[in-house]
Amino acid sequence: MKTKFFAAIITALMFVGMANAQTTKIGYTNVDYILNNIPDAKDIENKLKTEKAQYDKLLQDKIAAFQAKYEDYQKNGATMSAVIKADREKELQSGQTAIQEFQQNSETALQQKQQQLLAPVLEKIDKTVKDVAKENGYTYVFNTDAGPGTTPILLVAPDADNISDLVFKKLGVTPPAKTAAATTPAPAPKK
Repeated sequence: MKTKFFAAIITALMFVGMANAQTTKIGYTNVDYILNNIPDAKDIENKLKTEKAQYDKLLQDKIAAFQAKYEDYQKNGATMSAVIKADREKELQSGQTAIQEFQQNSETALQQKQQQLLAPVLEKIDKTVKDVAKENGYTYVFNTDAGPGTTPILLVAPDADNISDLVFKKLGVTPPAKTAAATTPAPAPKK
C-alpha cells in the first residue's frame, strides 16, 4: 500500500514538473527597434527637430547680438571712459553667461520634451508586447537591447521566438523588411 502511495506521489510530481516545463514559453523582442520603426517615432523626431531649430535660431540671434557688442567694444574700447568701459565689460560678461545658460536650458528642455513625447509611445509598446505575449502563450519576453555600449541580455535565441513582427502587426504597422545582412551570417575570415 505504501509503495503504491509513493508511486502515485512520484507520478503526480512528474506530471506537475512536465506541465510546468510545457507552459514556460520564452520570447524576445527589441523595443528600440520597434520604437525606431513606427510612425509615432517619426512624429516625435519631427517635433523635436522643429523645437531644436527654434532654439538654435534664438541662440544664433543671441550670439550675433553678443558679437556685435563685443566688436563695438573692441573697436571703441580705447576711447571709452573707465566707467563706460567697465559697464560694457560687465554687459559682455552677463551676455556670455546668458548665452551659456540658454544653451544649457534649451538642451534640458529638449531632453524633457523627448521624454514627455516618448513616454506614451513606450507605454503603448509595453502594453502591446504584454498583449502579444499573453495572446501567444509566452511566459517571459526579453528585450534584446540592453542599451548603447552594453552586451545584449539575450545572446542566442531561435528566430521563431522573436515576437517583434507580431508586435508591429498588433500596433497596426507593417514590419520592416529584413535585410540580407541581418539574416546571412558573416563570411569566415580568410587565413
